[in-house]
Amino acid sequence: MQVARVIYRIKFGVIEILQSFLITFREGLEMSLIVVIVLAYLIRTGRVRFVNQVWIGVSLAAVLSIIAGGILFTVGAAFEGRNEKIFEGMAMILTAGVLTWMIIWMKEQARGIRGQLEGQVELAITQGSTFTLASIAFLAVIREGLETVLFLFGVSQTTTPMQTGLGGFLGLLVAVAVGWILYRGSHRINFRIFLTSTGVLLILFAAGLLAHGIHELQEAGLLPIVVEHVWNINFIVDEKGTMGSLFKGLFGYNGNPSLLEVVAYPTYLILILAIFFKPIRETSVDA
Repeated sequence: MQVARVIYRIKFGVIEILQSFLITFREGLEMSLIVVIVLAYLIRTGRVRFVNQVWIGVSLAAVLSIIAGGILFTVGAAFEGRNEKIFEGMAMILTAGVLTWMIIWMKEQARGIRGQLEGQVELAITQGSTFTLASIAFLAVIREGLETVLFLFGVSQTTTPMQTGLGGFLGLLVAVAVGWILYRGSHRINFRIFLTSTGVLLILFAAGLLAHGIHELQEAGLLPIVVEHVWNINFIVDEKGTMGSLFKGLFGYNGNPSLLEVVAYPTYLILILAIFFKPIRETSVDA
C-alpha cells in the first residue's frame, strides 16, 4: 500500500510538472526560432560582428521577464480569502484575453516572419543603428517571455511552486537545446505549422483559464451562479484524480461546472478557433 502511494505521488507530480513544461517549451521554442532567424541571417550575410547586439537584447528581455514574473507571483501571494479569489479570477480572465490575442497575432505574423525579421535586421544595419538591432531581439523575446509568465501564473493555481518552477525550467532547457540544433543548421522547421499546431493547444488552455477564472469570481460572489452544478461527472473522471488534474491544469476541466462555465467554455472555443483557422495567404516561413 505504501509503495502504491509513492508511485501515485510520483505520477501525479510528473503530470503537474508536464503542464508548465509544455507551456515553456512552446514559448521557449518560439523565442528560439526568432533568435535563430536573426543570427542565421547575420552569419549568412557576413555580419558576425553584430551578433553581440542580438544577445544583449535577448539578455535584457530575459531579465525583465523574470522580474515581471517575480512581481506577479509576489502580488498574487499577498492576497487571502475572498480577495485572493477575486485577484486570481481577474488575472486568469485577463491572461486568457491577452494570450488569445498573442496567439492569433503570432499566427498572422508567421506568414512571412522570416522575411520580416531579415528585412528589419538589414534596415537596422544599413542605418547603422545597433540599438534597433538589439531591440528586434529584445521585443521578440520580451513578448514571449511575458506570455510565458502569464501562462505559468495560470498553471501555478493548480500546482505547487516547485512543480511549476521545475517544469518551466525543463521546458526552457529543452527549447534552448532545440534552438541550438536549429542554429547549427542540422534541421529545419516550418514556423507556421509549428505555431498552428501548438496554437490550438494554447487556445484550449486559454479556454480553461477563462472557465477557471469565472469559477473563482463566482466563489467570490462577483458573478452570478444561476445553476451551481449543471452536471457532475467526477465519478467518471475525478478532477482531483490523475487524469482529472491534468485536464484541469491544461484545459480547465471541471467535473461539476456551473451554467456560466458551461456556456463560456464552448462559446470561447467556437469563436476563437473560427478566427484562428480563418484562411490566410500561403507563404513559406521555414526557419
